[in-house]
Amino acid sequence: MESLLLHPEWREPLSAEFDKPHMKKVVDFLRKEKQAGKVIFPSNAEVFQALNMTLPSTVRVVVLGQDPYHGADQAHGLSFSVKRGQRIPPSLRNIYRELSDDIGCSMPSHGCLDYWAEQGVLLLNAVLTVEQGRPGSHQGRGWERFTDTIIEHVNQVAAPSVFLLWGAQAQKKGLAIDKNRHLVLHAPHPSPLSAYRGYFGCRHFSTANQFLVSHSREPIDWRLPCE
Repeated sequence: MESLLLHPEWREPLSAEFDKPHMKKVVDFLRKEKQAGKVIFPSNAEVFQALNMTLPSTVRVVVLGQDPYHGADQAHGLSFSVKRGQRIPPSLRNIYRELSDDIGCSMPSHGCLDYWAEQGVLLLNAVLTVEQGRPGSHQGRGWERFTDTIIEHVNQVAAPSVFLLWGAQAQKKGLAIDKNRHLVLHAPHPSPLSAYRGYFGCRHFSTANQFLVSHSREPIDWRLPCE
C-alpha cells in the first residue's frame, strides 16, 4: 500500500503517514493475510477510491462508514456503495428510503454512489480493507489512525462542509471536527437494527444542501442516475 496510489492532492498531506508505525503495521498485516491465501476487499487499486474520486479541494459533504462490504464483488472503496450489478445492501436501501422521504428522490435501481463522490461527497470508511466473509476483521490494525488524519485534513482545509455521522462509531470519530466552520449532523446508523431509532426522518440530505447554499456552495444533486 503506497502513497503513489493516491492522487497528488491527497499524497502531499498523507505521504508522511506511510512512514508511521500504524501504517507500517497495516501494510505488514495485509501482506501476511494475502500470503496466507485470504481474500481481501476491495482490490489494491480501489482501496483509496474515495480519496481519488473526491479531492480535498472538492469536498462538500463527508459520509463516514465503518468498513467495506465483505461479499464478493461488492466493495469498491466508497462507504455504503456497491458495484453496479450487486444487490443493494440493507443499510443503503434505508439511506435511499430516507432520501426519498426527505427530498422526493425515486428509489435507485443500483447501489453505486460514484455520482455522489464525483460531486464532492467523500464516502470514507474508518477501515479501508476487510477479509472476505468476515465483517470488521481489519478493525484495530491501524487504518483508524490513517483515516483520522484524513478527517483532520478535511476539517482544516476544506471550505465549509457537512459531516454526516451515522451511528456511534462515526460520531466518536468526528468529535474533533470544527463545528464553527462545518455542519456536523448526527443520526443512528441506517442499518435495519437502528434505522427506526431516529435515522428515518433525520432529513440530513436537505439540511446538508441548505447549509451548502447558505455558504455560497453548490448543493449536492442526490438523485442517482438510473444507468
